[in-house]
Amino acid sequence: MSEIPPPRRRAGGAVGYAVGLGIAAVLGLSAVQPLLSHDPPAVTAEPLVKSTVPSGRRPGVANIDTELGFRDARAAGSGIVLDGTGTVLTNNHVIQGATRIKVTDTDNGRTYSARVVGYSRTADIAVLKLQNATKLKAARLGDSSKVIQGDLVTAVGNAGGKGGDPTVVTGTVMGVEESIIATDQSDGSTERLSGLIRTSAPIQPGDSGGPLLDTEGRVIGIDTAASLGYHMKLGTGEGYSIPISRAMPIVRQIIKGTTSPDVHIGRTALLGVQVQASSATGQGAAVTKVFPSTPAESAGLLPGAVVDSLDGQSVDSPGKLTGLLLRHHPDDTVRLGWMDGFGRHHMANVRLVDGPAQ
Repeated sequence: MSEIPPPRRRAGGAVGYAVGLGIAAVLGLSAVQPLLSHDPPAVTAEPLVKSTVPSGRRPGVANIDTELGFRDARAAGSGIVLDGTGTVLTNNHVIQGATRIKVTDTDNGRTYSARVVGYSRTADIAVLKLQNATKLKAARLGDSSKVIQGDLVTAVGNAGGKGGDPTVVTGTVMGVEESIIATDQSDGSTERLSGLIRTSAPIQPGDSGGPLLDTEGRVIGIDTAASLGYHMKLGTGEGYSIPISRAMPIVRQIIKGTTSPDVHIGRTALLGVQVQASSATGQGAAVTKVFPSTPAESAGLLPGAVVDSLDGQSVDSPGKLTGLLLRHHPDDTVRLGWMDGFGRHHMANVRLVDGPAQ
């Protein structure tokens, strides 16, 4: 569910990848050292002062480029710099499936390698940490709870994945507490994103993860746009943003390294299959591809198999497989059950390994 591939780059990728690698077959959870050795400083929202003039470009915007190794593709999105040491907020779908992440700070022009600190699929939030970053200019955060219909806003981001200076577009708030359905085109699964800010700012793929600013240049939302493999049915001339006041509690939880059912910390585990809903039985996760040199291949899974259990629990859909694997992390051993293409049932102990970011 990463953002659109930048121009002049190979875009490949098979349908179902996200289920097999980024969603239902590699997800896992591991405890890592918290990003900070102490509680992160509280981010205090500045008072929201209304103005009749749109904001322009402000510090704290990042361009994000990812390599999707299992899809032989590249993609791009945007991010928001939260502190001087390189903590960056973005959408989860911007970095999902990424085997390598590069982030360019648009203020100093430098590019950094990044690791995923944690993410929430349900909230579409992810936190990155840039390596060897110092003295970055952080974005200023506003109070999205004060946003009302008619407010002027500015959306800033890496529109079209072109890189370089961010694109700046303006509009007005058309609604608050809005909801949309985001569809993962790899497996047909959906996530309902609610409590969103709807604006007339023409947000484009590549802008996802970038800031929505008030008239004083403060971040009031995280732009979310239609993207490769992650589709939202948007009306003409409208865009949606996740309110910053809803995002920051999740960000703080991730920074503290606190796991919960909706927040995943650290490394992602890999099983190594591409799956989709079973058309034959309507149950289980049907394997459409097995990636080489992965635990799934070692266990003997082949295309046409249907995964029906994990650690003794029934798998009745790709989404259920996702949820069960999310409880694990690399180096965990799981008990996997599946039916092969000839109707024979198999069980095997499978040791999960490191995989791409979710």
